[in-house]
Amino acid sequence: MNLPQVKILDKYIVKKFLGTFFFTIMIGVSIVVIFDLSEKIDKFVEKNVPVHEIIFDYFAGFIPWIVNSFSPLIVFISAIFFTSKLAQNSEIVAMLSGGISFRRIMAPYMFSAAVICVLSLILGLYIIPPANQKRLDFENKYIKAQEIVANNKRNLHYQLSPGEFVYMGQFSSSTNTAYGFTLERMEGNHVVSKLSAQSAAWDTTFQGWRLRNYYIRDFYGESEMVRTGRQLDTVIQLSLQDLYRRRNAVESLSGKDLNQLIEVQKMRGDAEIKRSLIEKYSRIATPFSAFVLTVIAVSLSSRKKRGGLGLNIGIGLALSFAYILFMRFSQMFVHKGIMEPLLAMWLPNIVFAVVAIILYRLAPK
Repeated sequence: MNLPQVKILDKYIVKKFLGTFFFTIMIGVSIVVIFDLSEKIDKFVEKNVPVHEIIFDYFAGFIPWIVNSFSPLIVFISAIFFTSKLAQNSEIVAMLSGGISFRRIMAPYMFSAAVICVLSLILGLYIIPPANQKRLDFENKYIKAQEIVANNKRNLHYQLSPGEFVYMGQFSSSTNTAYGFTLERMEGNHVVSKLSAQSAAWDTTFQGWRLRNYYIRDFYGESEMVRTGRQLDTVIQLSLQDLYRRRNAVESLSGKDLNQLIEVQKMRGDAEIKRSLIEKYSRIATPFSAFVLTVIAVSLSSRKKRGGLGLNIGIGLALSFAYILFMRFSQMFVHKGIMEPLLAMWLPNIVFAVVAIILYRLAPK
């Protein structure tokens, strides 16, 4: 087959693959939006939510998030569906018989996967975070109460800066008050100052903590100075927002803000750093799954089978759901401390890449 014909074939595969992908996205998103709207319509009516807020604040953020979350599933189904049709119509056989290698047939598929990957990266890195901010604010205002992430609100430990540590025996979200409050400052391995208070209440007027019945010990070598009092206002690098940050708030942070949050959480020893790292690495790892899943889908469905299109789609659904399930298990490995976040987020791609190589070698040549 000469070069112009190959170019036509490339355009044909790219057009059909991407066309199937975007059509499947529209159908899938429409179904999800209808179900989501039907589930929340009573709350919208009950709270008299303006229509423009539902459209531009909630669904404008919800739709891109859904698209990116299920893009691996949609890529797989689209590649399986389109390639199965080619195989059933004996078009794959015709291409191979015409002297086009299977590797060459994969080229337009990989180009299409690259387009999907780039679009997914743009969504995940630049479009979804600010859109998620509006969506999460909308949910917090109309759908559900604010979630608290201060561990179990008991025995909270934070490192505010090098050598500065805060401990709260208990934090009450109803009064925004910490009980059993301790602030320690250290130089090397020695404590130079220790402030203890019966309670510390957040004061919005000066954006700081108002301590009750405090006790301060300053250490100077072998001597110390003690100060006490009934009330003391103090400002530290720990705000009420740090205690009230929602678990899914990391989804609304830009890459720069997310990296800054991770540095602060790392310094403070915050357990929520695992969630932040999962968000950071999944924004990159998930889009690149388009390449791996496309190779698996084409290798599986390029051979004409007795079960036809239905069998291939069934296999594709099973494998794509297995991939998504694997991603969830990888996140669980991070939370359990079994695996580092970077490796865990890339592990599904690594494992399925091995599967892709095996299936590619078994595909008809």
